[in-house]
Amino acid sequence: MKLMMRLFFWFLITAFILFYPMLISFYVFLPLFVGVMGYIFIEGIDKGKWVNILLSLVYFVNLEVNLSLPFFLILISVLIVYMLFYSTLTHLKKCKVCIPLLTVLLIDVVYLGMLLAYDFIFGTSSIVLDTILLYSLVVDLLVVVVL
Repeated sequence: MKLMMRLFFWFLITAFILFYPMLISFYVFLPLFVGVMGYIFIEGIDKGKWVNILLSLVYFVNLEVNLSLPFFLILISVLIVYMLFYSTLTHLKKCKVCIPLLTVLLIDVVYLGMLLAYDFIFGTSSIVLDTILLYSLVVDLLVVVVL
């Protein structure tokens, strides 16, 4: 029974990663979860969990392909946050919620800034700034508190 529960859990995780970005392209009010998956990616790097890194990479690529976003921009944003900010955030070890919250906030802000810079440099319009992005940020922060 325990094996069946574990297989069912991994089936749900895999289905979410493969099909959720497709749902976002149909229903634009769904949150993107860029920050949450970025935090899972950073935790995978930090703790050496290859499954977390692989699942996050598949989610990033799937999201970028389904939403026609610049390729690997999410990964670059997450790696910038990891290299520049994450080591200073680990000094807050006593606050169990502060590190995930600040990491997700930084990932979302850096990604939005890089997306706006990409749009400005290449004269495109990848994303429209409105309340849906704010909603996505708030949901990212709430989900990472639960994790």
